[in-house]
Amino acid sequence: MIIAGTTVAPGEEKQIDAQIAQLPTRTPIEIPIIVSRSKVEGPTLLVMGGMHGDEINGVEIVRRIIVHGYNKPAIGTVICIPLLNIYGFIHFSRQVTDDGKDINRSFPGSKNGSLASQVAHLLSEEVLPHIDYGVDFHTGGARINNYPQIRAMLDNPINLELATAFAPKFILNAGFRDKSLRKEAAKLGKSILVYEGGESLRLRKNAVDQGVSGLLRVMKHLGMREEAPVPTNKSIVIEKSTWLRSKAAGLYHSFFRPGEAITKGTTVGLITGPFGEYEFPMKAHISGHIIAINNNPVVNRGDALMHIGVPR
Repeated sequence: MIIAGTTVAPGEEKQIDAQIAQLPTRTPIEIPIIVSRSKVEGPTLLVMGGMHGDEINGVEIVRRIIVHGYNKPAIGTVICIPLLNIYGFIHFSRQVTDDGKDINRSFPGSKNGSLASQVAHLLSEEVLPHIDYGVDFHTGGARINNYPQIRAMLDNPINLELATAFAPKFILNAGFRDKSLRKEAAKLGKSILVYEGGESLRLRKNAVDQGVSGLLRVMKHLGMREEAPVPTNKSIVIEKSTWLRSKAAGLYHSFFRPGEAITKGTTVGLITGPFGEYEFPMKAHISGHIIAINNNPVVNRGDALMHIGVPR
């Protein structure tokens, strides 16, 4: 296996520092890629975080996987990228900083394109050809707190099998986004799950713990390890989802938290005027499960307040 000019033989573990660019000061920017190979042939699994620089929970999940040695498989190979978007990370930003582009809307990328496109190109050319499966760890953005969940195209039986093995509380049937990692991998016949948990720039212990446990269950399912935590709940498959949006501007007070079930017509929160001039109750427009909530209390009319998933 050769990644960014470095050969990793069966039984070896190496950290490959793939140089992607330089700061204006000519300080190099390198993306560490930790490759752990068993001497026994088996599947290759990509474990990645930090596609968006402010999504810290994914970075912490992959860090723990490495620190505890979970990335050393009994069979096959594990490729860990704890932090893909170095630029965004050091600037507390979702995007890279060259022109605001999103790496996950830049695949397959270009060697001579924007910085986001260059990072996507590195992943497309150097990593994706080697893998069979992957788990891409994300966090909710813009103050959105996602309840731990897996997103995948469930029409693909391999995706459904891996998502079931991960065993989160919620499994979302999610279509491909144009120029995303998941769509590009699918073109190559690779199955990648997207994990979402917590909110940007804030570590959530529950989201991190569930991400680590789920990955270990996937590795056990693939025969890459012998032990994994037993699931604590039965997964609920979400066929579709919809956002409850604010009917007024003001301060939003939520009566529910992510993960809870709600019934259509239930008052789920209250929007108040900051000067005491009104209180506007918000009612659920559909029955389902709360898979995400907006933690920003200051809202405008039309802002997303609550993401409701409807089970199969």
